[in-house]
Amino acid sequence: MQDLQINTLRVKKERLWDSLMEMAQFGATEKGGCNRLAGTDLDKQARDLFVSWCKTAGCEITIDKIGNIFARRPGKNNDLPAVGTGSHLDTQPTGGKFDGVFGVLAGVEVLRTLHENKIETPTAMEFSVWTNEEGSRFQPAMQGSGVYAGRFDLETELNKTDVDGIRLGDELKRIGYLGDAEPGSRNVGAFFETHIEQGPILEDADKAIGIVRLGQGIRWYNIEIQGRESHSGTTPMYLRKDAMVASAEIISEIENIAHRHENGLGTVGFMQVYPNSRNTIPGNIKFSADLRNPKPDVLLAMHEELTAFCQSVADKRGLEINLDPFWYFAPVEFNASDDVKAATEKLGYSHMDIYAGAGHDACYMADLVPAGMIFTPCEGGISHNEVEYSSPEQCEAGANVLLHTMLEASHRLASAS
Repeated sequence: MQDLQINTLRVKKERLWDSLMEMAQFGATEKGGCNRLAGTDLDKQARDLFVSWCKTAGCEITIDKIGNIFARRPGKNNDLPAVGTGSHLDTQPTGGKFDGVFGVLAGVEVLRTLHENKIETPTAMEFSVWTNEEGSRFQPAMQGSGVYAGRFDLETELNKTDVDGIRLGDELKRIGYLGDAEPGSRNVGAFFETHIEQGPILEDADKAIGIVRLGQGIRWYNIEIQGRESHSGTTPMYLRKDAMVASAEIISEIENIAHRHENGLGTVGFMQVYPNSRNTIPGNIKFSADLRNPKPDVLLAMHEELTAFCQSVADKRGLEINLDPFWYFAPVEFNASDDVKAATEKLGYSHMDIYAGAGHDACYMADLVPAGMIFTPCEGGISHNEVEYSSPEQCEAGANVLLHTMLEASHRLASAS
């Protein structure tokens, strides 16, 4: 009888939407988005609401030493590893209502659906909020899940400060979310994250669900070019050591590198020019570089091409160029994607395989357990923007797929025991 009930189980679209809109009040902006940075009073209010909803649905709450929240719903055999889901409640300074938050509240809607239908799952279910995924106030991004997975050192991250010199650890303590559980200590056997795509591919293909197979690998660089500043009207072209022209060559090559490789991406988003004067040839330029690809060998090739090109520009122009590859995020393979596909096909939603172009908490969880991601479309592919939007129907589809994916994984874990 319960198997029949489970097959017909669906989330409540209106309740999910109302939850999203209620959560959006914390940090609401004039343009309809959210500004809710990690460790602020607004973050506390959002966390408090999540905790109250989970307690009402019968969960036990645990908070770890980096402030990650875990709400556990018991199952038939609580000695078995749980099936987890979650995302983040912090936003960009001019963020939207859905990035991260939809993943958390899709989990809350799954929890409520199981609770009100009195469904006893084979294993426990666990619903999480990860600390500071955005990396807007404290760096790096995906801080809570990174500590949990062992990518980052706990004390180092707690000691990170914002632009005002305020420590993350002090802020978590102040808002009541500096817990005592050890990061990485949860008994979880699979993890899933629902998220808006943050890109235009699903909308363009008219697909309801993206089954995320790969997570984009990322290489970040700081590049500094040391030339020689001199007068723009008195220095002949052949005697110049123009850092700006050298930077233009490198920036252009970053675009070329991205075009040469399938699924390659290359971006320069930050630049500082010295002395930044209209009639002085720039002597020093610092800028960022961002290379991405879902295949590790391709991303390595892109890195090697950028390194070689910077050296060639330095040799040709007689400049000093320092290429600092300060952060590498390895491409991720989501090994529990077949659970997502099975649930999507069972529910009859149109779907396609896709890769994640941005970093997500599930990428770090994939270090520890089989993980999967469920993407839903967002209007125009716009995200990290106050106009970010996903419709009630799109959110409903993602939450339904999450519900049945978690049920699928729970039965699989129980059968394997």
